[in-house]
Amino acid sequence: MTDIILCGCFGHMGRVISEIVSERDDCRIVAGIDTATGTADFPVFTSPSLFKGKADVLIDFSHPSALSGVLGYAVENSLPAVIATTGLDERGKEELNKASEKTAIFFSANMSLGVNLLSALSKAAAKVLGKSYDIEIVEMHHNRKIDAPSGTALLLADEISSALDEKPEYEYNRHDRHVKRPKNEIGIHSVRGGTIVGEHQVIFAGTDEVITLSHSAGSRKIFASGAVNAAIWLKGKAPGIYDMSSMIEG
Repeated sequence: MTDIILCGCFGHMGRVISEIVSERDDCRIVAGIDTATGTADFPVFTSPSLFKGKADVLIDFSHPSALSGVLGYAVENSLPAVIATTGLDERGKEELNKASEKTAIFFSANMSLGVNLLSALSKAAAKVLGKSYDIEIVEMHHNRKIDAPSGTALLLADEISSALDEKPEYEYNRHDRHVKRPKNEIGIHSVRGGTIVGEHQVIFAGTDEVITLSHSAGSRKIFASGAVNAAIWLKGKAPGIYDMSSMIEG
């Protein structure tokens, strides 16, 4: 049995994770952390430091502003942590790396197995097509998502960039430019509307042909299941930083 602390338990993803865990017999939530109010089948605290019990792993689906406190608690208690919060800046990523020196940290911009396969396929395609094809990424999400572009779009861009001979520039806004598209760039475009769970397209546009790789999420459950599986896998791991490829490879 894996005992989990869930940060952001009253958020949209937190509630989905609670539902997923309640249907499993290999893990349970022993405490929730959230500044919002609500009802849950487990005790809820406004700060992880207020929880005096024991846990095997922490899942964070809260907000980037809470990252320092979450990581501080994880390090202080040698508690492995799955960080699933998106929209982290460079400082946040540096905090993750520093915390990973003391405890196991699992971080992925997207917890879906399918999205991580899309990432691998995009990287492979870039190795073949990148020199002669223009590359664009389009991501679409619901109207409540606060960060743009999505962490997944940036993950895809970074994977593609790593396969190219010359590091490209990321272009987020062409409205103020009156020049033809430079060759060495990746355009990243964000759409926000309705209840779109998450859609990503990677477009390789060449002469007389277009190749598109895409992933569409039908439910937040795929991300919640991925985070829970990561938490169970991370239990007992040595300090270090892990991601989806670490779990897939065993």
